[in-house]
Amino acid sequence: MNTQKVSRHPFQPMLVLIAALSGAISVGIGAMGAHSLPKQLEARGYSESVVQKKLDQCELGVRYQLFHSIAVLALGLSPLAIPPGFAVPSNSTSTGTPSPVKPMLGVKVAAILWILGICCFSGGLYSIVFADQIIHWSIVPLGGTMLILGWLALAATAFIEAIRTRD
Repeated sequence: MNTQKVSRHPFQPMLVLIAALSGAISVGIGAMGAHSLPKQLEARGYSESVVQKKLDQCELGVRYQLFHSIAVLALGLSPLAIPPGFAVPSNSTSTGTPSPVKPMLGVKVAAILWILGICCFSGGLYSIVFADQIIHWSIVPLGGTMLILGWLALAATAFIEAIRTRD
């Protein structure tokens, strides 16, 4: 039985794409926060302390978005995203080409939680900063919880994989 290296699962390039776009957005918002936002907020009549608070919220949103964009990128490039059985029979499909393998569930869960967490946590902070409103008060803490759960899902996946592969 011939085996060949399996092509990447479509989930992985999608993670790289999402991470790249999210990273670009965070850099753009960060640049706006550093350069034009203070003047815009002052022009809207906010006190110096409110302007500083909004700038801090913007910076926090950008920082968490950028860190988690890098984490999503790492998952998109990680061999952890490919489960055991990386090699499959060459006749695994009718065309004789190898089938892509499914990403490990924990990696997929971590990535999805991080992406949703970025949207809720950073997006909620941006909403407060730029629109002076938020859909619901719990959106930012919910996003933070998703970010934490994403890290725990990744830790659980790594722990299970370490136990499974130990000699």
